[in-house]
Amino acid sequence: MTPPSSAVLFDVDGTLVDAVANQRRIWAAWSERFGLDGDEVYALALRTRPVDTVAELLPQAERAGALAHFDDLEDDDVRDGLYTAFHGAERMLRALDAGRCALVTANLRQRVEGRFRRLGLPVPAVIVDAETTARGKPHPDPYLAAAAALGVDPARCLVVEDSPSGVAAGLAAGMTVWSVNGAAPVAGAHRHFPTLEDAAPDVIAFAASLG
Repeated sequence: MTPPSSAVLFDVDGTLVDAVANQRRIWAAWSERFGLDGDEVYALALRTRPVDTVAELLPQAERAGALAHFDDLEDDDVRDGLYTAFHGAERMLRALDAGRCALVTANLRQRVEGRFRRLGLPVPAVIVDAETTARGKPHPDPYLAAAAALGVDPARCLVVEDSPSGVAAGLAAGMTVWSVNGAAPVAGAHRHFPTLEDAAPDVIAFAASLG
């Protein structure tokens, strides 16, 4: 099979799935359990993977149990929590060939798949999750791994992100980066759209234009 010449790489939480309030609640509950300030923990969690967040906050002896507790809270939310897909998410995922898009997330694959199933979203075959690379965003590794899995030159990839760390990761990977779902552009992004739905036509057109 001839590899695609271009691809669209999507962040998940905050970009395709509106679970930001869920993440804040989860980290607040987790912080209370370990006697930490919930706002400070959440601010850190926005920039790092859970394993990195826990490693920065707790001594080595406590990390495994603390991460397991976070995993339990996340799994409960995937199954029973209230969250939605951003308008435009399903349209884009169905418009793009499955071999020309990927999900790049700081979460775990099974949780992304669980949320997508509940929301009725198509699941791309390539998912780069928190366990795929040794370093997460803002390092370029996750986005480079997605491009490699699809067989696409990073320079011909479009990254769709909502966070500064994700935008930084896409830029460091040498990709085109668009930010979405915010009143103001994320620093460094090549283009910005206030909502994902606003971006949908241009995302689809981008993929088509590069063939």
